[in-house]
Amino acid sequence: MTTMKLGFRSFHLAACGSTLVLLLGWSVASAQTENASPPSSAQKADVAEADKAWQELVQATEPPPPPAEWQAKQPSPEEMAKYQKSMSEMAGSAADKAKDFYTRFPQHARVAEAKDKEHLMLEMAVQLGNTNRLAQLQALEKALLANPTQDEEKRFELRSKSVQTAAMSRQAEGMPAMLEEFEKGARELQKEFPKNPEVYQMFLMIASNSEGEKSRVLAKEIVAGPADNEAKEAARKILKDLERAGKPITLKFKAVDGRDVDLEKLLGKVVLVDFWATWCGPCVAELPNVKAAYEKLHPKGFEIIGISFDKEKETLQSFVVQKKMSWPQYFDGQGWENKFGQEFGIQSIPAMWLVDKKGVVRDLNVRMGLAEKVEKLLAE
Repeated sequence: MTTMKLGFRSFHLAACGSTLVLLLGWSVASAQTENASPPSSAQKADVAEADKAWQELVQATEPPPPPAEWQAKQPSPEEMAKYQKSMSEMAGSAADKAKDFYTRFPQHARVAEAKDKEHLMLEMAVQLGNTNRLAQLQALEKALLANPTQDEEKRFELRSKSVQTAAMSRQAEGMPAMLEEFEKGARELQKEFPKNPEVYQMFLMIASNSEGEKSRVLAKEIVAGPADNEAKEAARKILKDLERAGKPITLKFKAVDGRDVDLEKLLGKVVLVDFWATWCGPCVAELPNVKAAYEKLHPKGFEIIGISFDKEKETLQSFVVQKKMSWPQYFDGQGWENKFGQEFGIQSIPAMWLVDKKGVVRDLNVRMGLAEKVEKLLAE
């Protein structure tokens, strides 16, 4: 997943082990109905029972917050997996409660809300890894799509969500499998909705997380297709970045801690240039992998240069100390207007570039297999 400086709808895929984004909470607006005549005792009893069932449903859709200790300590992959599994099961149970509600009280004013909640909870259950709910979700979406009154915008929304859910259901297999499933679904959408530009936003997400020729082919398709201007501009940026691969770059500055940094003086070493920010969830989620690679390979000649998109210097310094990030950080307080972000045209973070021993950019997408790629360059 990336944090993008773009205005159109985002399509996100989060690999298993990344910081978990809780998608189960939302506010529930209250609704009031008027009775034409005073209710009987039996009607009052029915209303009370329905209100109780509704409150139980609302409560079921409000998951507990993550463990308090996670605020101070990054959870282990095992802890994250266990928590994610419990959340997926909770979402599935909430979907059952929603269906039970509208089945028991078909005339209730909140029936439509309950049906929406069933759909949302099934989506969340599957996206969080509960594949046992996939067939149930697919059956529900098939029924919704079969509704002849459904307009094309709503149909596209339903279909695009189903594509994302199918991709997320393969998160245990890793990002490549998720991207493969996502592209498969996006291609189907392209056939069903040939004039909808949002399909190309999906292609953009895939291109942004792919490597080499795969990324290039998709970016060219976006530029040539009926995508909106922002998507086309982002695709041109990907093509420009790909042209940068195989060429040297210059990077020289005084780090936030006072160290002088000059990429030319690091010739003979393999260097990761990490464009990131403390406020970027996906960036923070990558940190354990980055630190693990650094601790393992720094003695062999691996260096990291951080380019921070933060605006608050104290926030950056505190975070770096807390997370024990010993490599230098560039900071100018300009956020997205960061000097090097502008120079290199960075539109989304984390952006992680790998520079070889000769100072040449060799890889512009090293979020997958960082340690292996560094080791390969160190062996050259």
